Amino acid sequence: MAIHKNQNGPDGKLFEGLIKRLAGSLHLYKQYFMIQLKSTMQYKTSFFLTALGQFLASFNVFLGMYFMFQRFRNVRGYGYGEVLLCCGILLMEFSLAETFARGFDQFSSIIGNGTFDRIMVRPRSSVLQVLGQRIEFTRLGRMVQAVIIFAYSLSVGTVDWSFSRIVVLIFMLLGGTALFAGIFLIYAAICFFTLEGLEFMNVLTDGAREYGKYPFDIYGKKILLFATFVVPYACVQYYPLLFVLGRGKWWYGLLPGAGVAFLLPCYLLWRVGVRHYKSTGS
Repeated sequence: MAIHKNQNGPDGKLFEGLIKRLAGSLHLYKQYFMIQLKSTMQYKTSFFLTALGQFLASFNVFLGMYFMFQRFRNVRGYGYGEVLLCCGILLMEFSLAETFARGFDQFSSIIGNGTFDRIMVRPRSSVLQVLGQRIEFTRLGRMVQAVIIFAYSLSVGTVDWSFSRIVVLIFMLLGGTALFAGIFLIYAAICFFTLEGLEFMNVLTDGAREYGKYPFDIYGKKILLFATFVVPYACVQYYPLLFVLGRGKWWYGLLPGAGVAFLLPCYLLWRVGVRHYKSTGS
């Protein structure tokens, strides 16, 4: 007699449940996304002017590098096109994280006005709900600036592009976006204990965006060590950039995965904060 394996065993049901939960989360985030988009488009002129302001505010970054390289041929061995490539990639990473993880950056107001109390009683992930609270589409103006800088770097640079380098470039964008989103998540988790946002965290976000215009090794060994083993900026910028430029080892192209892995301790800190949370009574 043939014995048929039960396809609906505990493992199969668990996997099916995970798939359904993931699909439900994606559907919910899509709803948040569309609501935020429709809300933003209610005031189209304001949106385009604000996005234009973001574009122009970032333009001074390009001008600063342009005039500097008019005076100097290179910075610590990096040419004009190579620095522009570095700047464009990191600015794209930061812009994507700021656009979609803005809810964490403003989490102190969510706690202060009692919104998080409502989030806690809903049968959905608190992380997903906070993400959906604020999607800053106007930050795409900075993203456009980053794409222009990146495109211009291709015209003045000497990178010999190949399939592997294009894959590493995409991996850098994913890892860098995850890294900055993780820092925003840390900022939000700290708010559980302080109830107010701590401004020093801007050093790790806006500060990293400014210093990340150049490869991290130009700032010295100590900064590079910090950016490798504490907050892994160098893993999504410096090391894979060396691979793209043909100066680094092949496994440097795998290091942007550290940016994705960085989300794990950030999420654990968030969970500690959620367990510590007590209603503000608002």
